[in-house]
Amino acid sequence: KMADTPDQVVKFLRELAHRARPFAEKDLVELREFARAKLGLDELHSWDIAYASEKLREQRYAFSEQEVKQYFPEHAVLTGLFKLIGTLYGLQVKPSSAPVWHEDACFYELRTQQNRLVGQFYLDLYARNTKRGGAWMDVVIDRRRLSAGIQTPVTYLTCNFSAPVGGKPAVFTHDEVITLFHEFGHGLHHLLTEGEDIGVSGLNGVEWDAVELPSQFMENYCWEWNVLQDMTRHVDAGEKLPRVLFDKMIAAKNFQSGLGMLRQVEFSLFDMVMHSNFEAGGNKSILQLLDEVRAEVALLIPPEFNRFANSFSHIFSGGYAAGYYSYKWAEVLSADAYSLFEEQGVLSPDVGARFRAEILAVGGSRDFMESFAAFRGREPSIDALLRHNGLSESVT
Repeated sequence: KMADTPDQVVKFLRELAHRARPFAEKDLVELREFARAKLGLDELHSWDIAYASEKLREQRYAFSEQEVKQYFPEHAVLTGLFKLIGTLYGLQVKPSSAPVWHEDACFYELRTQQNRLVGQFYLDLYARNTKRGGAWMDVVIDRRRLSAGIQTPVTYLTCNFSAPVGGKPAVFTHDEVITLFHEFGHGLHHLLTEGEDIGVSGLNGVEWDAVELPSQFMENYCWEWNVLQDMTRHVDAGEKLPRVLFDKMIAAKNFQSGLGMLRQVEFSLFDMVMHSNFEAGGNKSILQLLDEVRAEVALLIPPEFNRFANSFSHIFSGGYAAGYYSYKWAEVLSADAYSLFEEQGVLSPDVGARFRAEILAVGGSRDFMESFAAFRGREPSIDALLRHNGLSESVT
């Protein structure tokens, strides 16, 4: 992991909490006022939060997810995604053929403008009865040097989207488009590596709290108006996504982001302090430790009978013990990396080439902080993440 000490992580999390807290307080005031005025709830309990939040979201940002979905047919989404890859990295995505495990799976090649093969990938987008749920990227073949030459990397990208029905193409929700871009970011990290030793090729050897940067980085483009123009076509009428609908989507994006940030900091800080500074069998229980963390950073305190710690599955079987903070750290990295594109052009081929050379190509061959600094010109800052989450006003 990129952090050298637990204290570095704790300092990072407390800074996030400090910067997000004023916005979270505003979120909570608005929610309580809405619950009192519209829902008849004079006191907002923990078990009311999700319901009240959803009702407020519906009132404030009235648009239908089903309406949005009609603008994201599969062909338009893939065309826009592949065009973005061409713009940023000068690469072509071409359909190809290979044995597949199901007729829904497709096979593609990634080639340079000079037609040199860079990598290959499978795309398996639709849900089916025998398929594992969720979405993921995984490795088929790593890039490495063999006696016969360089082995071409291959990956597969798997999702569980709705298949075509009634003779119409498949249409995706905006969240599903984000998921596709996310997994494709992982895929590019694997395919665009220039490593020749398998231990540091692609994602191999990359620190746990940095491996999500390329995937989360790609998600940013799902919120760019110019990019969406190339990947939206109404499934029936053929028109692009209307600007008024896009503006509603943007407005809803950061709904209650202050409360959301504090919740993630609460989980992350509890995880790190528990693993680094908790004495098993001492005079303090795990629940008491959690109460201390909540007293420091949380605005919403669950009832005494709540046993969140007993079901914090990420740190038991999810591989995130002493690493839950990496979700937020990766968001910092991806937002700050993307901010260079925002400064110099979100579709800049020059910045894209730099991102490919300094982030995607090097894999685990050097310390990731060095890679980030080589790309960004400095170490990471949390400012871009706060701005992307609508938490960027000056705070003391």
